[in-house]
Amino acid sequence: MGEMEKNIHENEIEVLYIIGEIEGHDSLGSSVKSTKYEELIPRLAKIETEPSIKGILVILHTMGGDVEAGLAISEMIASLSKPSVSLVLGGSHSIGVPIAVSTDYSFIVESGTMVIHPVRMNGTVIGASQTFTYFRQMQDRITDFVCAHSNMKKERFMELMTETEQLSKDIGSILIGVQAVREGLINESGGMKEAYHKLKSMLE
Repeated sequence: MGEMEKNIHENEIEVLYIIGEIEGHDSLGSSVKSTKYEELIPRLAKIETEPSIKGILVILHTMGGDVEAGLAISEMIASLSKPSVSLVLGGSHSIGVPIAVSTDYSFIVESGTMVIHPVRMNGTVIGASQTFTYFRQMQDRITDFVCAHSNMKKERFMELMTETEQLSKDIGSILIGVQAVREGLINESGGMKEAYHKLKSMLE
């Protein structure tokens, strides 16, 4: 057993997987791959209170999902006292963006993608001024969190979010690998090895 496997196996490092769609209050059903916030948040609380766990490695491959649940997970990870590192594999889109930057340090693989777009909702939307105020407040919460936990300026985030030339059926931008690093969204390009060794150096 190698050092990485040994430390993970002995629970010195806790690995969290943000996979599929981030589920909110409504169940997505058994046919949809999902990350359930009602399972993840208690697990994060346990990590904080468990002395044997020294650090957290968050691995993401998500298309996004419920905004409130995603922000709750992001805030929970950011509030942990233990060192944390994230690794974007495949993609971390939409509400997956704040989760990816919620750790102390972040990585993305060369082929990894991050999609930044305005908040949207499913279901019945009431056409009242209060609804638009709510949408604006929700977007501000996401924007403020991402910019507070990354090196991206708010003006640049808003610019990428409202881009109309990149996505054929949507508003927003897609950042691939090192583009996310150059934009200041992610700290470094790398994979599992780099993410693990970074976390180990933070523990030491």
